[in-house]
Amino acid sequence: MKFHHIGVATENINTMIDYLNTIMDVIEVGPIVSDPLQNADLCMVRLADGTQIELIAGPVVEKLVKKRNFLYHICYETDDIEKQIATLLTHNAILVSEAKEAVLFGYKKVAFLMTEMGLIELVES
Repeated sequence: MKFHHIGVATENINTMIDYLNTIMDVIEVGPIVSDPLQNADLCMVRLADGTQIELIAGPVVEKLVKKRNFLYHICYETDDIEKQIATLLTHNAILVSEAKEAVLFGYKKVAFLMTEMGLIELVES
């Protein structure tokens, strides 16, 4: 697995973009997309150092936002998502969301697993 991005829950993506622009060196903001399969509105932000931050708003993160728990997940890229899911499951992970296409990533498959490190998203290469 290779680090891909961190996911940040937010009530309003545009407000969070404005905030990030004031505290970080943002070099790219992708379009805001709505993904009915993920039940969320999403946007990727790239920082000058190459770090990517996925902003997530909508029903999938409402409870987190109300609790002011904004760090949602860490995402890793993998060339074999099904094999990586199987590996994580053998190490006490719990499959939260099976692999399914994601609009934000050009319909590449993503999956979510709860691990001892917290929530992990896998995205296929």
